[in-house]
Amino acid sequence: MPTVKDVIVKKPSDAEAAECRTWPIWQCQPSTFDWAYTQKETCLLLEGKVTVSDGNDSVTFAAGDFVVFPEDLECTWNVAEAVKKHYNFG
Repeated sequence: MPTVKDVIVKKPSDAEAAECRTWPIWQCQPSTFDWAYTQKETCLLLEGKVTVSDGNDSVTFAAGDFVVFPEDLECTWNVAEAVKKHYNFG
């Protein structure tokens, strides 16, 4: 079972950022919710700040970050600042 230590957080390359701009946008107001990934998700945060926890560890990312969540990750999202992100599953 993957953990939040398996989440990749980095600054995107120019090519990655350009590809992300073709993906749909998801938005969320500050909140806390549980989430289970049934497939890999890649996203680029345009706005906001989030901490994701698996109960043992946590990872924080914010506007400008390129993030990859592994399939089968079960976690809790704590959205500290409203999020706007491009996302892609698969």
